[in-house]
Amino acid sequence: MSLLSRPKNIKGSCYQKITPQSANWDFVGFEAHDLKEFELLDWEDESNECCLVILSGMANISVDEQEFKSVGERMSVFDDINPHAIYAPNKSKIKITALTKLELAIAIAPGFGNFPARHIKPDEMSSEVRGEGSNERFICNILPEQEKADSLLVVEVKTPSGNWSSYPPHKHDSDNIPVETYLEETYYHRVNPPQGFAFQRVYTDDLSIDETMAVEDKCVVLVPKGYHPVGVPHGYDSYYLNVMAGPKRQWIFNNDPKHEWMLEK
Repeated sequence: MSLLSRPKNIKGSCYQKITPQSANWDFVGFEAHDLKEFELLDWEDESNECCLVILSGMANISVDEQEFKSVGERMSVFDDINPHAIYAPNKSKIKITALTKLELAIAIAPGFGNFPARHIKPDEMSSEVRGEGSNERFICNILPEQEKADSLLVVEVKTPSGNWSSYPPHKHDSDNIPVETYLEETYYHRVNPPQGFAFQRVYTDDLSIDETMAVEDKCVVLVPKGYHPVGVPHGYDSYYLNVMAGPKRQWIFNNDPKHEWMLEK
């Protein structure tokens, strides 16, 4: 099975739909939707919690009896502002009404009803810069392990033209706390300008997985295990949204030892 999912007309507004069954794994699901102004979307899942990330545009969102009005602010994922997001537990009945053209991501993972729905606002999300030189990228922690959720970890990353990201290559595919955690992961990619592309490699130490993909705008890359660096050609900027989940809601990774030397400078 290819680890690259290209956008396609699935149903209504949905153009990406990853399920544990389609990915042949256990925890992570992901959907991406483009809604027209005033278009409606109903969504619910008995078994899974979700994090609705307003990638661009504005929407009214209801979760059961709770209403969140005019959620969203930025008009492009490449705007220099954090997104808005809505967390919803499993068994929630969710209604989304687009107030503008709306790009919506839905991160999905097993839910146990431990936490109520809430609006995660941009100023509640931590931001950081990782790397230096041509390895510099900009991180927004939408739903990190310090914030309340049953399974989901959600983060977005912006990588400038010509830079590398998720680099040095790292992995989190071993259930071996405190050394490493097992987390499945999806990468939802955007490219600016949109006719561009990036490269992502997914590989294991024994090369039983070794796939290098030319990733175009609105593609999704699946990372069942192994290292997974991203490179962005000159002239194009990269955005990606990561969704992670596994048996333990904790992100402990290991770098590829062949390339870890560069961190010792």
